[in-house]
Amino acid sequence: MAKAVGLIARIGLKIIARSSLYQTPPWGPVPQGPYLNMVVAVETELSARELLHMLLGVEHAFGRDRTKEVRFGPRTIDIDILLYGDDVVAEPDLEIPHPRMMERAFALVPLAEIAPDLVIGGVAVKEALARLDRSGIERVELPSDPA
Repeated sequence: MAKAVGLIARIGLKIIARSSLYQTPPWGPVPQGPYLNMVVAVETELSARELLHMLLGVEHAFGRDRTKEVRFGPRTIDIDILLYGDDVVAEPDLEIPHPRMMERAFALVPLAEIAPDLVIGGVAVKEALARLDRSGIERVELPSDPA
């Protein structure tokens, strides 16, 4: 995770904030081990579409090949765009705000850490998180050297 954040910074995105790292239970019907999750806020001049392509390149650099994956199955890395300022994007392969983030504690726990007063679509992130099961989500140490 630290290496991915480091690469994101090196390719030109300005890191504004990053949450702690959380180990979380897997999501979906495929049996697998726990995931690591975090939220990183960036500043960019890129469009949402350009940002998506850049982040897909980061995933690829870490060995992800979406063509060989099972939906909701194990993957080396998964970078989602949760928000893009106040913009709303509704395209077949890009939806912002992320359409299911308000239902997923693994996304809201780290998001609430870096943006505790954030309101999305009229719903406070803290309120949405209070309605979700947070069992199994544990903060873990992030290595300090992203190299």
